[in-house]
Amino acid sequence: MTIDEVSKKFNLTKDTLRYWERIGLLPDIPRNDSGYRDYDQHAVNWVYYIMVLRKAGMAIESLTEFVKLLREGDQTADARKALFIKQRDDLVEQRANIDKTIRYLNFKIDHFEDHMLSYENEKLAYEGEFDDSPAQTTQKSK
Repeated sequence: MTIDEVSKKFNLTKDTLRYWERIGLLPDIPRNDSGYRDYDQHAVNWVYYIMVLRKAGMAIESLTEFVKLLREGDQTADARKALFIKQRDDLVEQRANIDKTIRYLNFKIDHFEDHMLSYENEKLAYEGEFDDSPAQTTQKSK
């Protein structure tokens, strides 16, 4: 596959592909007789692998470390697994923060007509501790 075909297949820029190759995230891409990159299945698999890890939020530095460890062989399996665990834990934390923010926005939408909520109710809503029961709502309007 040409760089253009790989770029379109994965919705990545050609510059991104060249950069990943230059910094060692991708194996050396074979060249055709004209000197153009000719991605074989192995290289395409690597593009997919790096793309997925980037979408998971893995930093270039962590990816570089992962690829370095991978090339060192099986004795680095624990270190590679640790990088994945850290990335997963980071994503779980991000998801919790996103969920918290969505709950807060839902609260704001549901109470939009209440005009201005007190700072304390705003804070409780953000923390997910606001009591939206009828008794609380009645008490709030008094």
